[in-house]
Amino acid sequence: MMKFLVLAALLAVTAFAAENEVVWTLDHTNYSQIISQHKMIVVQFYAPWCGYCQQLEPKYEEAASVLSNHDPPVILAKMDTTILENAELARNFTINGVPSIKIFRNGGKTVHDYKGTRETEGIIAYLKKHGGPASLEIKTEKDAATFIDEKKIVVAGIFPQLSLEKIINFTTLAEDLRVDYDFVHTLDAKLLPRGGLVDKPTIRLLKPYDELYADFEDFQIEAMQNFIEETSVPIMAILDDNPENQQFVNHFLHSPGDKVFLFLNFSTDLDAFKIKYYDLALSYKGKETNFLLGDAESGKKALQYFGLDTDQTPLIFVLTMGSTKYVQRHVQPDNLASWLKDCKDGKLKPYLKSQPIPEFNNETVKVVVAETLEDMVFNSGKDGFTVGVLSTWV
Repeated sequence: MMKFLVLAALLAVTAFAAENEVVWTLDHTNYSQIISQHKMIVVQFYAPWCGYCQQLEPKYEEAASVLSNHDPPVILAKMDTTILENAELARNFTINGVPSIKIFRNGGKTVHDYKGTRETEGIIAYLKKHGGPASLEIKTEKDAATFIDEKKIVVAGIFPQLSLEKIINFTTLAEDLRVDYDFVHTLDAKLLPRGGLVDKPTIRLLKPYDELYADFEDFQIEAMQNFIEETSVPIMAILDDNPENQQFVNHFLHSPGDKVFLFLNFSTDLDAFKIKYYDLALSYKGKETNFLLGDAESGKKALQYFGLDTDQTPLIFVLTMGSTKYVQRHVQPDNLASWLKDCKDGKLKPYLKSQPIPEFNNETVKVVVAETLEDMVFNSGKDGFTVGVLSTWV
């Protein structure tokens, strides 16, 4: 009994010490106790030797100081992952690198990634928003103007008839998806900036592109989630130097289905391609195929990742659900539709990331690259063929 009382006292002292810091310090001895007692707490997983962690530290502390006076207060904490017991805890939360910031809710029952900036003002703004209710109620036109950002995706629950089950399901979904979407709810559809009146509970997804809004009436949680994920993907996402487009690129990248990329020089080729590519994307709506139009310079790193280059644009590239890749370099606007149809029909040869085919290959030891492997080895007609596999970076 005495040992139990001593242990309880030590844990209480540890928790008290953590709570008297601007940024609370968590470790394996107080983590469970502190997390379980709070509706929301933000934890930075860090390493003392990490340069990025050191850069973040003063900004994180300043944000913690401001947010401690917010109503309700938002608690910021940290955990040193170089301590073995702490590292074992961190493994439960998919910590792929440091610093990594996680938002724990409902006593640790749900955990979300922090997706805001790492500047003081950005941290404060992001966590103030996420420290409040998952869905904001719109009672007036002023509320709508305040809560609905016309440049972002907003999911609105409209409840002209009160249905407890549907309201609970909507609120549950808002809590689960609040990191990725803004949620609002209202009794009166006419307060929303787009769409008409409704006479039954309805979900209205407002978006700054395509048809601007879409309605849905099934309040089963999985059905609502599928509707939001599918409807939020633009018919054609734009990748350029406009940071406001990045959220839609992210929705495209995380969407289910085949992904079609068209990269071109926006300053010279955009007018020739944009309408035809949009019409192509529109024709595949609802067919598990998503489209992105990218400026070659803005998408340079993506092209390089797949072994492609900006001098091969205009370039259309397909990544299927099964991770098979197809590419057509120097594509013409009038060939987009027929090429994609052939791709869908399985008539095209998959693309393999490859070194360039050598101009001269007349030596006794031949150079084989990915694009010539099938012809030079498998279809060579020779009974035996020895291939040495080399890495250029060794």
